Amino acid sequence: MLLDTASLYFRAYFGVPDSVKAPDGTPVNAVRGLLDFISRLVTDHSPGGLVACMDADWRPQWRVDLIPSYKSHRVADEAEGTEEVPDTLSPQVPVIEAVLDAIGIARVGVPGYEADDVIGTLASAAPGPVAIVTGDRDLFQLVDDTRGVRVLYPRKGVGDCDVIDEAAIGERYGVRAGQYADFAALRGDPSDGLPGVKGIGEKTAAQLVTEYGDLAGVRAAAADPFSRLTPARRRNIAAAADYLDVAPTVVAVAKDVPLPVFDPALPRTPASPGELRSLAARWGLGGSLSRLVDALASAG
Repeated sequence: MLLDTASLYFRAYFGVPDSVKAPDGTPVNAVRGLLDFISRLVTDHSPGGLVACMDADWRPQWRVDLIPSYKSHRVADEAEGTEEVPDTLSPQVPVIEAVLDAIGIARVGVPGYEADDVIGTLASAAPGPVAIVTGDRDLFQLVDDTRGVRVLYPRKGVGDCDVIDEAAIGERYGVRAGQYADFAALRGDPSDGLPGVKGIGEKTAAQLVTEYGDLAGVRAAAADPFSRLTPARRRNIAAAADYLDVAPTVVAVAKDVPLPVFDPALPRTPASPGELRSLAARWGLGGSLSRLVDALASAG
């Protein structure tokens, strides 16, 4: 089981009231919400291994070099390249990291790459079934029924998850999982600063990718005066040539990230019990932490 950790603690932050606080009054809603989410995932799915994948670089320069608008609207400090994060969430992130480490859940991030890329590399190399837990649709491109790769997509907050397999992608978007990245490049994504192609929304992107097979086929059709594309659509695709030259590289999840050595095994007992007790007392983690420790002890 691969956790898109930032995606999940953002959801926990917005799904759990900020009245959930540590003894000193510091909000810990994201911390406790994430711990409860992980304990439920472990209980419901009994994973054989668990990896918390991290954004060591939430906006990699190599993606920005290709598309300067990539996530630009989320930048809090241009000089430092920091992400705009709610004031009461930022202080909780180091607590989340410390708790995961004390429990012994593998936490993996690689400089120059997003958590998506770590997930893509691990999912591609995994010998057995993989469950990717994320609220990010970009990872739908990794779904592969043949290899048993699926996405668990939270419906709301940190509650139940929809299971996204190839059939679900077809039903939702009208494309195959292997076409999802090309479909997303055509459609664009304002939340990631990807402009897409003028006049091409979700339905049209799906229709074009389905009819012409992939992005290369769509572009070839736009250049072919005898294809069925309308003149306006031809012009728009041609005008977006510079974007379409680089968008597939930006949208595609990397699958060749140089990963550090780590142990993905589910920790049955905490790796650092003393540190975990200190964190529990300092931050008032109470039942959320106890439930996760119990879930890990009884998993399998």
